[in-house]
Amino acid sequence: MHLRLFVFHHAGGSHLMYRDWPALFPADWQVRIPDAPGRGMLTRAEPIEDATALARHFLQELDGELTGRFAFFGHSLGSTTAYELTRLLLAEGRTPPVWLGLSGRAAPRPDGTGRTFRHLLPDAELRRHIAGLGGTPSAVLDEPELWELLAPAIRSDLKLSETWNPVWPPTPLPVPLSLFGGRDDDASPPWTLAPWSEASEHFLGLHLFDGGHFYFLDDPAPLAALITREAVRAGHMGSASGAGAPAQ
Repeated sequence: MHLRLFVFHHAGGSHLMYRDWPALFPADWQVRIPDAPGRGMLTRAEPIEDATALARHFLQELDGELTGRFAFFGHSLGSTTAYELTRLLLAEGRTPPVWLGLSGRAAPRPDGTGRTFRHLLPDAELRRHIAGLGGTPSAVLDEPELWELLAPAIRSDLKLSETWNPVWPPTPLPVPLSLFGGRDDDASPPWTLAPWSEASEHFLGLHLFDGGHFYFLDDPAPLAALITREAVRAGHMGSASGAGAPAQ
């Protein structure tokens, strides 16, 4: 099945952590790893602190590629991006992804319990928090010049994530959805992922791996294999209903 897969990065991240992923998927897949403003080729752009605005940014940036058969996978903040972009496509009457994969992101809790404000922490405490998640090289956290360069994007991403307050429970999406997470993830424990099942008419299940928030960091191949299986499974569901078309 030809597919274009968009991978959306975590808070403070960029395409760099996922740069080896394209080789892990079928040869006829196109794997795109777009950067949010404030990093990568968009380093000089101001980071975006609102989830809807970030979704609109990606809608404009990726416009010509959101055709045919495509799918979204997001990790942590990337899950928020993937979910909001899916909602935006549907709201504008456009073709949604054939599959949505959300990883390492607690479902919204409208009562406000569990809400954090780490984007307001002093630098030293914020660096300790980021280090504890395990996804950022120590050289970045320990080198003042690198930290000064990346801190604005990290804080903006955390603010976006921590102030995101969508309607919940949501109107279920007509898009098959799969969940992924680490069994020992202190930031988004497995029990906080489960309510995402309410966000889709076609929930495909919660898949847990050994490890913490960045459970896939040492070896992303098992996750890539499961993403492939779930996206193909969802694509076949769409084909059976007459939806979808080959990627252009």
